[in-house]
Amino acid sequence: MRITLAHAMGTCFGVERAIEMAMRPEFVGRLTIIGQLVHNPQVIERLREHGVRIITWDEVDSISTEAVMITAHGAPDDRIESLRQRGLMVHDASCPLVQRLHATARQLEDEGYFPVIVGQRDHVEVQGVIGNLRDCAVVAGPDDLAQVCGHSRIGVVSQTTNRIEPVTAVVAAIGALPGVREVRFIDTICKPVKDRQAAIAALLSHDIDVGVVIGGRNSSNTRKLFDMISGQGIDCHHVERAEELSRAWFVGKRHVGLTAGTSTPQDVIAAVHRRLLAIAEELDEG
Repeated sequence: MRITLAHAMGTCFGVERAIEMAMRPEFVGRLTIIGQLVHNPQVIERLREHGVRIITWDEVDSISTEAVMITAHGAPDDRIESLRQRGLMVHDASCPLVQRLHATARQLEDEGYFPVIVGQRDHVEVQGVIGNLRDCAVVAGPDDLAQVCGHSRIGVVSQTTNRIEPVTAVVAAIGALPGVREVRFIDTICKPVKDRQAAIAALLSHDIDVGVVIGGRNSSNTRKLFDMISGQGIDCHHVERAEELSRAWFVGKRHVGLTAGTSTPQDVIAAVHRRLLAIAEELDEG
């Protein structure tokens, strides 16, 4: 059984930057992070081992450390300012590309466009963008456009972890709505996400017959990588750890494609790869 690794996978620079910030020696036992720094269980475990406290925004009144950190997914400006007004030292680990998304959405609104964010309304990144706008709509697909009706000038941005094809389909559907005179789309999907999606296309060209995608269950970009493979009718398995791999998944398979989301550390990828190699050796000998 062959194993081919995607040419682009694993942590992006924004995730690596956030992890490096939170793991500084001076933060041992002295830092509170509001939300999951990144959507990966191993990273969360390591932060807790480092003495970092992780809470939700509903628990901010319980903060007992002087230093707090905003996650890589960003947060609304008013929430960050409220922390500073309490005298807390705020460290912003927002990904620069998420910050660009915030700035772009505000720019469109300031220029007189009605902002539309293509993404998942309940995702923390999208919630952060909404919090900085006076009015907007969040749509997951062309079937969610009723909230856009009545606006003639539409500005569209995207959650950074989307695939470009569904987003452009939404843009086209908005342009076809009655009364819409202008649609301005600014592509805010991040390049590392696009690179990992392009790497899936390369894996598929190698004629894989089973896929393994590594990443947090709540990682949006990881789920989309899984969907890209399984959507081609190929058996695909989403795992967070090497221990989750089952030998039975690969019986009768000849070629595995391996990839990982942008929140997945390289050592986790290496552990899954080693386990796959061991399974392949067992099957080849059997």
